[in-house]
Formats: sequence, structure tokens, C-alpha cells
Amino acid sequence: METIRKIPVGWQTMLVMVLLVTSALFYFIHYLLFRDPHHIFIFLLGDMAFVPIEVLLVTLIIHRVLSEREKKTLMEKLNMLIGAFFSELGMPLLRLLSEYDPGCDTIRDEIKGKSFSKQGYPTLKQQLKTHDCRIDIHEGDLKALRDFLFEKRDFLLRMLENPSLFKHDTFTDLLWAVFHLMEELVYHKDLDRLSEADSRHISKDIKRAYDLTLLEWADYMKYMKENYPYLFALAIRTNPFNSRTMPGIGGGHRERRGT
Repeated sequence: METIRKIPVGWQTMLVMVLLVTSALFYFIHYLLFRDPHHIFIFLLGDMAFVPIEVLLVTLIIHRVLSEREKKTLMEKLNMLIGAFFSELGMPLLRLLSEYDPGCDTIRDEIKGKSFSKQGYPTLKQQLKTHDCRIDIHEGDLKALRDFLFEKRDFLLRMLENPSLFKHDTFTDLLWAVFHLMEELVYHKDLDRLSEADSRHISKDIKRAYDLTLLEWADYMKYMKENYPYLFALAIRTNPFNSRTMPGIGGGHRERRGT
């Protein structure tokens, strides 16, 4: 005869049973004291009539308040991760990628402290989205870009493994674009002798990573202006487009081409 497995009783099931038994016990005590079932059923029906209203209040109001609080907490954690990304990788990456953008000086003119205000930011975001970025692969140092990204490979992998980022689609897309760019550059052993097809492909990868990083950086700057103005003041002074003299990754400074 096959042994019947006992279904484990969880704490939720036990709690339901205890509450039901407790409620029945109090109704029984009420009946013993007053011997008035009519009165019991009147209040029972009234309580049951209020249940839909109670569910409505819980689901639409309390649940919404708790969801908003949970969402705010999640966004705080996400912005901490995004801040770590830009401190460790994003800011120097923007400096490197902007070298391939002949029109990056127009971005410098658009990025001003007041542009990140609630009134000015929508205009700035639209300008960045429509920025005519024509990547010139010969303007930057592909080897320096490859070495920098490969050095940050472990950091990128740790970011991609973080489950919290799955709820931030645009930032996840940014991480994958940067990771793909790194893999593409590492794949080509001799970056000085790229075929025309390879040059076009890498140009598209650079543009994708550049556009996504730029837009995500703008969102992060707006967040810092609203929540951490003292950090924003430093970030706006040291942003990658603040000056035509840009810090090099390996230390020191180097002038952008064309100056």
C-alpha cells in the first residue's frame, strides 16, 4: 500500500485556523451570555457587508501607499548602483567616447547647471536625444578605450549580475552596450588595421554605448541636483564636457583634437 505523504502545514494555514476558531469561540461566548442569536446575526451580516469596503480601502489606498514607498526605496538603491557605475566607469568612459564625436562641443554648451532643473531638463533631454552624433573612429584612441574597458570587465559583470537592475531597462541596455563594445574591441587584435566593415561595425557600437551613457548620465545628474545638490555642484564642474581640456584615463591631461 502506497504511503500517503503528509502535507506540511504552513504558518499561514495555522494562522487562518487559529483566527477562525477564535472568532467562533467569541461568538459562542456571546451566545452563552446573552442567548440572543438574532443580535449575533445582525452584527455578523453588518460586518460581512463592510468587508468589500475594507478590501477596497486596503487594495486601493494602503497597498498603493506601500507600493509607492517600496518603489521609492528601490529607486534609491538603483541610483546608488548607477552612481557607483558613473564614479567607477561611466564618467571616464564618456570622456573617451566623446573623442569620437566631432560635435561634442555642442553638448558642452547645452549642459549648464540650470538645464537640470525641472523646467529646463525636458528641453535638455530632447536636445541630447536629437544630438547629431556622427562617430569618427579615427578621432579617438581605440587601444586606450579597449584597455580601459577590459580593466573594468569584472566591475561590469558584477553590475550585470545585480538582480535589482532588471527593473531598470534603460540602464541594463547601457551595461550590455558597453560590455558588447568591450568584447568587440578585445576580439580585434590589431585595431590599427581594421577593415572598412569592421570600422563601421565598431563605429555603431561606440555610438550605441555613447548615446545610452549620455542619456543615463543626464538622468543621474538630474537626480543628484534634486536630492544631493552638494554632490551635483562638483559633478557639474567635473563633467566630461565641461572643458576642451579633458583628463586622461592614465593620468595627466590631454588636449582634444582640433583645439
